[in-house]
Amino acid sequence: MPEKKLSQEESGRSIEELERQIADLTEQINAKRRAAPSSEVPDYALRTSSGQVRLSQLFAGHDKLLAIHNMGQRCRYCTLWADGINGFVPHLESSMAVALLSKDPPDVQRRFANSRGWRFQLASHLGGDYIREQTTMEGEDNMPGVVLYQKREGRIFRKNSAVFGPGDMFCPAWNFLAMAGLGVDTWTPQFSYWQVPTKLEDGGANLLPVQLLED
Repeated sequence: MPEKKLSQEESGRSIEELERQIADLTEQINAKRRAAPSSEVPDYALRTSSGQVRLSQLFAGHDKLLAIHNMGQRCRYCTLWADGINGFVPHLESSMAVALLSKDPPDVQRRFANSRGWRFQLASHLGGDYIREQTTMEGEDNMPGVVLYQKREGRIFRKNSAVFGPGDMFCPAWNFLAMAGLGVDTWTPQFSYWQVPTKLEDGGANLLPVQLLED
């Protein structure tokens, strides 16, 4: 039996109803996050361009720390997430510290962050104990995501975590793409969208490709 086509008005009502359901479910998720128990974690040693730091130092005077787990400068998807979150950093930092952690060495982190205009605190776990024990997905030691830590009486507790993935609630770009009929199977993020003009005023001799990644 052929599927019944909805009118534009019927389609709009159907979408609005689903949006209300999503809003209700999101509030249920947030309520569970507020009520979630916390577990104490070690004060891990991390590396920055200034030397070794402890996880506790990333709190920067706050009692909460949002730790963004990034796969590193070779991941276009992680870069998309970080580009989006970067715009919210000043707002988030009014209530908590924000840090981006990856396995890249500190000098690589800094160069790439500067090239993207990122404002995050940066720290490297170098693929060590931190990411193995604090992963956002069990069994995966370099999974992109986010962890919320709390500090109480000098001790650090893990309160909430979430995995990042295409279409999630942490990267609004996917919702805008979906409105245009685009999705994971038809669109892939890039590091840069600059294209070589068909004609260069200088003649175009000796044009080199843009170098984005470290060997």
